[in-house]
Amino acid sequence: MSWLSVLNSWDAALFQVVNAGMSNAFFDTILPWCRERWFWTPAYVFLTAFTVLNFGKRGWLVVVGLIIAVGVADFTSSSIIKKNVQRLRPCNEPALEAVVVERVPCGGGYSFTSSHAANHFAAAFYVIGMFGALARWIRPVVIVWAALIAFSQVYVGVHYPLDVTAGAVLGIAIGSAVALFFKKWDKVGILARSTP
Repeated sequence: MSWLSVLNSWDAALFQVVNAGMSNAFFDTILPWCRERWFWTPAYVFLTAFTVLNFGKRGWLVVVGLIIAVGVADFTSSSIIKKNVQRLRPCNEPALEAVVVERVPCGGGYSFTSSHAANHFAAAFYVIGMFGALARWIRPVVIVWAALIAFSQVYVGVHYPLDVTAGAVLGIAIGSAVALFFKKWDKVGILARSTP
């Protein structure tokens, strides 16, 4: 048995622990909502308003950086990695058909990496990179937020734990890199000239 087969079997076993073994009414109610982008719209609006109101024109450039971080993460996960790896979602995997608890429509597309995890961890670590030094409470809040969304993807049955872990790593790398780029750009003074 190859190491990849062993890894896949462990991943499938852990998936079943989360998807079926952790079933409860509270998770069934909350977690399907947590993975919906519109559920978090008030948080996105608040973050945009907070940034623009406190940093003016400079704040809009910070928001653009956030959009870039999420866009690059989404493109890399959805259009490059998924199309090349082509791993079936657990809810589409014939070997798991009898045991998967589907809490949302399974949908098409591939499973590795989780774009939800990549996108939200990219957003979280971009925010940490830009604002983490100003308020340390931001770090645990956005990490827990991104982790909750990633966990929900496994719980509802559309991703394996390895999918969301790899998506998180991808998002962390991209979000941190984009934040570093914008902060270096700021030191040069390009952003500074846009302050009101």
